[in-house]
Amino acid sequence: MAVRRMDNVGIVVEDLDATVAFFEELGMELEGRGEVQGGFADRCTGLDGVHCDIAMLRTPDGHSRLELAKYRSPELVDGGPRDRPHNVLGTHRVMFAVDEIEDTVARLRPHGAELVGEIARFEDSYLLCYLRSPEGFIVGLAEQLR
Repeated sequence: MAVRRMDNVGIVVEDLDATVAFFEELGMELEGRGEVQGGFADRCTGLDGVHCDIAMLRTPDGHSRLELAKYRSPELVDGGPRDRPHNVLGTHRVMFAVDEIEDTVARLRPHGAELVGEIARFEDSYLLCYLRSPEGFIVGLAEQLR
């Protein structure tokens, strides 16, 4: 078997501090921050002159991690509109299990989160919603109904 586990999901952002604050409010824990640059970064990414600040966050259970990167160089490439719909090719969301979805949405709104649709019930199993983060990517929330 080649895969042992999924280590992390990486997201490039413009405002690292605001995005860290958003995910900390969601309940993730900051593992650390640092800088990445040099030959290994260039070779790994296929870019020249990589210099970025990163923040690694983990879920409270310690099983999932999110790496946020703010590039100093090379310059960021505009990926198009930040309010792209859910059906655009590529990564479309990062999903988190939460305890109280309505409270979580209310706590994230002051950090720039906006509901994409609304909180919806899936059968008798889950309450689900998609939020647009301050950076424009979609964050899914799921509350399992007891």
